[in-house]
Amino acid sequence: MAYKRPQLVNGEFYHIISRTVGDTVVFDDEKDFYRGIFSIYEFNNSNYVSIWKRRREIMNEKRQRPTLPDYNYERKDKRDRFVDILAFSFMPNHLHLILKQLKDNGITEFMKKVNGGYAKYFNEKHNRKGHLFNKFRAVIIKDDDQFKNAFVYVHTNLISLIEPGWKEKGIENPDKVIKFLENSKRHSYPDYLGKKNFPSVTQRDFLLEIMGGAEGCRAEVGNWIKYKKELKDFGDIVLE
Repeated sequence: MAYKRPQLVNGEFYHIISRTVGDTVVFDDEKDFYRGIFSIYEFNNSNYVSIWKRRREIMNEKRQRPTLPDYNYERKDKRDRFVDILAFSFMPNHLHLILKQLKDNGITEFMKKVNGGYAKYFNEKHNRKGHLFNKFRAVIIKDDDQFKNAFVYVHTNLISLIEPGWKEKGIENPDKVIKFLENSKRHSYPDYLGKKNFPSVTQRDFLLEIMGGAEGCRAEVGNWIKYKKELKDFGDIVLE
């Protein structure tokens, strides 16, 4: 059945995936990844955004405050946000987000600015032309169980970076995977555990309440990883 994007309604929550054209790798090196983080923070603003002006402001602040952590994106002026960003995960060729729409067409306008702005940066860097991202996909999240599933799904996508093929074979080293996920900067999971990663980017209170706080987040992800480990051990009787 062909995919049809649901109507995007203010106050509702959605799992979003934005994949590159031809699975082009765009978030591979550290600089590109940080530019992606910068984009989802800065472009979550219905006001005009000058990326170059913002980068100069951050550089000037870094000179005045040398101990300021890298990529501290907190703005002094108030943003007029399109969405609440509850979670994110940057894979090499796609981006996962959990979003709450705050204003009419908010998700569509936000994704247009993020994808268009990042494409301009990437195309200039690589002497490339044309679209970089396919149309984003969205699925509504309706209840607590779906929120928990979306939270775990988004934050376990990165497993394939250290265990390729885990979805088919199962997880070889659960402890290694858990440690990797808890310390990777490529997604919002560390912030949910109270480890400062990119705290300015996400609005976490809603999901923290559903998940049962930081320890609830850790338990949900850890239990799911152990379950996948057990799936491998069941072999041919597993129906997936």
